[in-house]
Formats: sequence, structure tokens, C-alpha cells
Amino acid sequence: MVAFPDIPQALLPSDGRFGCGPSKVRAAQIDALSSPLLMGTSHRAIPVRDVVASLKDGLRALFALPDDYEVVLGNGGASAFWDVACACLISSRAAFGSWGAFGAKFATEAIRAPHLCDPLVDEAPDGSLVTVTPRDGIDAYAYPHNETSTGVTSPIYRVEAPDTLTLVDGTSIAGAAPVDLTQIDAYYFSLQKALGSDGGLWVAFLSPAAIERARRIEEGSDGRWVPQFLSLTAAVQNSRKDQTLNTPALATIIMTQAQVRWLLERGGMGMASTHCAQASSLIYQWAEANLAARPFVENPAWRSPVTATIEIDEAVSAAELAAHLRTLGIVDIGAYRGVGVNQLRIGTWPSVDIDDVEALLACIDYCLERVL
Repeated sequence: MVAFPDIPQALLPSDGRFGCGPSKVRAAQIDALSSPLLMGTSHRAIPVRDVVASLKDGLRALFALPDDYEVVLGNGGASAFWDVACACLISSRAAFGSWGAFGAKFATEAIRAPHLCDPLVDEAPDGSLVTVTPRDGIDAYAYPHNETSTGVTSPIYRVEAPDTLTLVDGTSIAGAAPVDLTQIDAYYFSLQKALGSDGGLWVAFLSPAAIERARRIEEGSDGRWVPQFLSLTAAVQNSRKDQTLNTPALATIIMTQAQVRWLLERGGMGMASTHCAQASSLIYQWAEANLAARPFVENPAWRSPVTATIEIDEAVSAAELAAHLRTLGIVDIGAYRGVGVNQLRIGTWPSVDIDDVEALLACIDYCLERVL
């Protein structure tokens, strides 16, 4: 085991939260929880529904939603939305793009669903990307916008095939990069990443085609049982009333609404995407210039603006380096389990200050220079 040095206090970042989700929550978001008549009150009462309405309006503005798309909220996070999609958006058979853990997990849910045919899965090795293409017998296509586990970002595109839906997991990039939602029928995400909140909810931007597909499946005569908790139609109907089917993670809603308002006040998606690109570019440029590091994703066009994955010289254990930095208040920069050989993974969200990213890199340099 390498003995890493203590790092001078002056080099440390002012905030050491660089996790790839859950991510940094700003103090102002925590303060928003003290607003009167919100926490500890009915989620169907006007004060809370006003916050939900404000959140929906803010998301519509931030993402420039097409007029006929709807903002829908549900309980359980994006992982729960995979099951919602298997129940309500995939009629018979789906095709998936998988180049990391989270694309594979959605495909696995479809494989396990007893009412669906086994899906087609287009796979690519960690650190690379595959494009999903039209196939016969497929009624839904799914892929991640940003693969959190590997730090690979996909361009947004619609798989052009008649009577099909395109479903995109935006969990770890929603709020940090512009999205052409006309290319997507369901863009869904959790709120504990770029939107800097807590877990427990999913949000989906749904096209009219997706809403109609769910209605047809749920009202169909094929005998498919759709539990109410997984009913997309129920989620749509409740969201139109500015509420959820059952009690939501109210703190998550309040903190997300505060974050969306903050993003809009600072310049919206343009500001957020520029900030994240600048922060992640600092890391990639540092790794390219450093003899003891390199970007894990070799193709620059595929490198994520929000989850930067870096391979470290094998003479130094990246896991031990991350553990040492944690003792100094720099947290959650370890690799996703099983990805890479000797990797660090760094979140560069809108809430993460550029100065702190620079300080983090200086701290890593300070350690590497003294043990190599």
C-alpha cells in the first residue's frame, strides 16, 4: 500500500463533493425545505401543488419542451421507470443500446418481463458506443443519453421506424446538456444528478405518441396486468393535477424546484451546458497532459460533460488514492464497480464550481508527484 502525503489545506477544494450521483446539493436548496406549509403537509394541498406546478413550468422552460409534450412525475426514480416502460410503453418487443451498466439494466428488466418477447440488445464495450438501428418486429427503442458507469455520452437521435417509440434515459445528464426532444418519445431521469436534488422520484417528458401507447396498452384486451404504481396513464393524470399517485419524496420536489429556478436565473441550459463542458474539459486536458493518467473514453466525441472517467497509472491504486482523498473531505470519486482497470470517476455538475475542479486536480497531482 502506497503512503499518500497529507495535502496542504490551501490546496483543498472549498467543497469536496464530486460524486456522480447522488451529487452536490447546494445550501440554498436545503434552505428551501424550511419554507412554511410545505414539509410535513399534504401533497394534495394547494401549497405543495403550487411547487409541483412551478417545477413543471421550470422544467418546460429549461428543456424547451415542445408544446404538445407533457411533464410527468412518478415515485421510485428512473430505475422504477424501466418497469413503467416495460408495463406501459413496450407493446411486445424492444431493442436496446447497451454500453455500460445502466443500459444493460433496462434491457434486463425487459428480459425478465413475462409478457414481453426477449429484446434485441446492441452492445459495445465499456468506453465505447453503439448506435441503435431499425429492426423488424420492434415497437420501442431505448438507449441512455449518458452512461453514468463509463462516462460515455450518446448523441440524441430517433430510430426511424413506423409505429415505434424512442425511449432515452437522461438520468445523469438531464439539466446539463441541451436535448432535441422532438427526437424522443420518453426522456426520463432521476433528480439526484445534474439537478442536484435527492432520490425517490422520476420525471419523464412524454410525447403524445407515448401517452397514447400507454393508454392503448392499459385499456387493451390482451389481459396485461399493470399495477397502479406502474401505470403511466395514472402518472399522467395525476401530473396534470400537479400531484403524484401517492405521497412523493416532497423534499426532492422542493429542492429540484429550487435548483431549476437557480439554473434558469443563471442563464438556463446554455449556461449549464457550457459550465459542465468547461469543467469536464479541464479534467480531460489534465489527463491527456499527465504521464500518470489518461481519459478512459478514447474518442473525444463520446466523452461525457458530467461524468469524467480517468485511468490512473497502475503503479498507484486509484481506489486507495480515492480513499485517501476522502479522509481530506474529497469524496465519491471512485470508479463504478467493475469499470476500467484503475479508474477515478468525477462528477462535473452545474453545481460543482470550476475552482473546485481545478483544486481537485491539484490535489491529485500533489499525491501522484510524491508517490511515483
